[in-house]
Amino acid sequence: MRVVVSTGKRKTSLAKATIRDGTGRIRINGRPLEIQQPELARMRIMEPLILFGEGWKRYDIKVRTKGGGFMSQADAVRMAIATGLIRISQDFEARSKMIEHDRTMLVGDPRRTEAKKFGGPSARSRYQKSYR
Repeated sequence: MRVVVSTGKRKTSLAKATIRDGTGRIRINGRPLEIQQPELARMRIMEPLILFGEGWKRYDIKVRTKGGGFMSQADAVRMAIATGLIRISQDFEARSKMIEHDRTMLVGDPRRTEAKKFGGPSARSRYQKSYR
């Protein structure tokens, strides 16, 4: 029995997917994918499965995710599932299909929030000054 562990990151969200041989069950934080809310996030998570074809039904996918917001978590889960499926199946045709559809499915987005600095209310803006 083969087991592959893959990770996905987006902003401050982190997802860890464990993929093993099974019957096509997908659980995210212990809940089935079918009841995942909101629907937009669920559709985003299902993108790699649709592009992969019917082959994903041979595997059970269990994902733990934390940090960030619900959409950021959905993108992290999506990335973890996509990389895990490619690694366990060695299907490079599906890999090129995924990259052609949306590169962020397999390649991380390096953008992060900029740290706040002194002398202003946020990272770049400064407090106003007046001399009158």
